[in-house]
Amino acid sequence: MSEAETDEGRAEGAAAGTPGAAPARRPRIAAAVSAAVLFAGVATVLARTTPWNPLPGHVPGGRVTPDPALDFTPAEIARSRAFDSAVNPPAYTGLLVGLALILVLGLTPLGARFLGWATAKTRRRLLRIILGTMALTTLLRVAGLPFDVWGESVLRRYGLSTQSWPSWLVDQAKSLALTWVIYTIALLLLFTLTRRFPRYWWTGAAAGGFVLVVFASFVYPLAVEPVFNKFHSLPAGPLRSDLLAMARRDGVPVKDVLVADASRRTTSLNAYVSGFGSTRRIVLYDTLLKSPPAQVESIVGHELGHAKRDDVLWGTLVGALGVAGALCLLYLLTTSPRLLRRAGLDPDATGSGATGREARSGGGAADPRSIALLLALVTAGTTLAAPVQNLVSRRIEARADAHALNLTRDPATFVSMQHALSVRNISDLDPDAAEYLLWLTHPSGPDRIAMARDWARLHRVQVPPPLR
Repeated sequence: MSEAETDEGRAEGAAAGTPGAAPARRPRIAAAVSAAVLFAGVATVLARTTPWNPLPGHVPGGRVTPDPALDFTPAEIARSRAFDSAVNPPAYTGLLVGLALILVLGLTPLGARFLGWATAKTRRRLLRIILGTMALTTLLRVAGLPFDVWGESVLRRYGLSTQSWPSWLVDQAKSLALTWVIYTIALLLLFTLTRRFPRYWWTGAAAGGFVLVVFASFVYPLAVEPVFNKFHSLPAGPLRSDLLAMARRDGVPVKDVLVADASRRTTSLNAYVSGFGSTRRIVLYDTLLKSPPAQVESIVGHELGHAKRDDVLWGTLVGALGVAGALCLLYLLTTSPRLLRRAGLDPDATGSGATGREARSGGGAADPRSIALLLALVTAGTTLAAPVQNLVSRRIEARADAHALNLTRDPATFVSMQHALSVRNISDLDPDAAEYLLWLTHPSGPDRIAMARDWARLHRVQVPPPLR
């Protein structure tokens, strides 16, 4: 047996087979059970609350098959395909490069060495965590910048982006600064728990993660949205009155109707309902104000559907449960001697098999150099979870479409609006399987148009004819 294999056997034995094995195993077993219970809870909630059939009931004549050729001209279809072919290479390449980089840094000693170099000039633990977090997130952002520039160039070529390059770079800097703040706060709290409660830090982390996700969701409309956009109230007039009246008719309390200055970045059309309770407001892109009022009402009806069903609140709670379960799982992974050694970290102070004094000395998962490993595991987890999140999101968005149709009872306007959105935003009219898995949080334009025709048949109103 080699010396490395002998050392690894000793490390594994420290966590599982020595006289202190029972106390060491207990927190891992408890964390595993907690993770399983939390993930099972998430799966149960999603299975029971996701609208798998957003438009229930028998559709006379059968459901309509989505077909772009019914409503989009050959030129519109060709432009959509050309844009998709142009925007996919930077999107896929950026995703793969970013994923490969963080996995290499996190699952090899390179990440620990980089963080050791970045924090070499300070011995203070707090500053090492802050500097390490900023250095690593900056490195990842710089590595992805060429692909972001490539993608932005495609948007400019197709007229979807209206930003100057200096303005675009300012937005990138704002986004990076926001990443610094979020990751630094989260990691400072995590490392404090890891150091203070080496065996059971996962309990506080799970509870704290749940609270932070809920808090961030409530704070986001007030603290983050204004960083990237300026808002003003929609002036008094027929559109404002109609939108507020529609919200009242729908039983959704809305404080205000705001206009976001989206046109300084994009030509895309969009609207959303933001906030909770007394902070809830309808937000319109200023690019949308030139659309016919009936089309604006159709889009807002969709957003009111989200508010009516508390989709953001439910999504926040499910996400918070998922984060809590993920932190329990994170404990299991970061107390694995094999994984810690692979990442270039000391496995003799993991917080599981080590004594409290050893763990508090800053080794293992308590070592600030483990930031790369933590981010690699988080990135892998979010990437694996994305297809499920996108599937659930598409079903929820389809339910909101059905809500808009029930509220406006105007499928013809809904169809014309979806056509306008798809053309203006150059949406993918025929996504492939990979795009559905990785990117699509909403049904495609043809899917939504087909659903509107199903709704018309189901409610025995005039079916919108093909637009071509």
